[in-house]
Amino acid sequence: METTQAALWVVIVLVAMAVVFDFMNGFHDAANSIATVVSTGVLKPGQAVVFAAFFNVVAIFVFHLSVAATVGKGIVMPGIVDTHVVFGALVGAITWNFITWYYGIPSSSSHALIGGIAGAAIAKAGVASLIVAGIMKTVVFIFVSPLLGFLLGSVMMVLVSWSFRGFRPLKVDKWFRRLQLISAGAYSLGHGGNDAQKTIGIIWMLLIATGYTAAGDKSPPSWVVLVCYSAIGLGTMFGGWRIVKTMGQKITKLKPVGGFCAETGGAITLFLATALGIPVSTTHTITGAIVGVGATRRASAVRWGVAANIIWAWILTIPATAFMAAVAYWVSIQVF
Repeated sequence: METTQAALWVVIVLVAMAVVFDFMNGFHDAANSIATVVSTGVLKPGQAVVFAAFFNVVAIFVFHLSVAATVGKGIVMPGIVDTHVVFGALVGAITWNFITWYYGIPSSSSHALIGGIAGAAIAKAGVASLIVAGIMKTVVFIFVSPLLGFLLGSVMMVLVSWSFRGFRPLKVDKWFRRLQLISAGAYSLGHGGNDAQKTIGIIWMLLIATGYTAAGDKSPPSWVVLVCYSAIGLGTMFGGWRIVKTMGQKITKLKPVGGFCAETGGAITLFLATALGIPVSTTHTITGAIVGVGATRRASAVRWGVAANIIWAWILTIPATAFMAAVAYWVSIQVF
């Protein structure tokens, strides 16, 4: 009885850590949802975070749990995951999120978590413990999601510019201030739908490993879904303002038309990835879309030095979090 109770408390602590990560995900990635709508002046910062948080949570009613299934069952071989692996993964992901938030770097919370899971699993059982198909889907979309965001954002900008070329700029600006509320809502919906499911996935993984949920269940417990969507929405409400400044002002200057195009291109990318069950980076996606919008005006409209620094953070995220997770796994084994 004591052993079971101790195991339950371990699970409770790890679930709490996962919820903290989910909160940080919303906090860290609030910039992805609101940077464009704030930088264009369509919404004030306080209004924007409440607006984005609402759509983060509403996503619970829109998307299937395909991404959660990929993270929970498609990254590491069955039987490898235990409480030490989950602990290592969460420590690695949370640490990286804090470091990048502190320095205002819009890195990927999603890839931090995937890197953490992979690093802890490798520390326990080697590279053979990973499911290649699941890892490859994630790695491929490190490149696909920003490129698709870039393509869709730039195409949207060209189409809108051509379609409204005969209208007065002030009138166009007025229309797109309203339309940007729709595009920002759609992007926040996609952000909640894809990112909340990653935390759902790791809690599901934990519950299966500890026997609190059957491996054959097609979906996680409903309380996990509700808690994770609520946590990411709450995190978004607190907002990561350091990163908002980078995303909304330092990469390129945006007007409501550009904000609408970037958010719409990003939202389409997220909807597609979530439908396919692929855990993508909302950070990569919106950054690619913003760069695409800026590049349609002229190449010099994009601050390529800032964009290059962001790309370096993308490249480093998975190996850095994998290393930190492996160290945390080793410490966990020694201490606990």
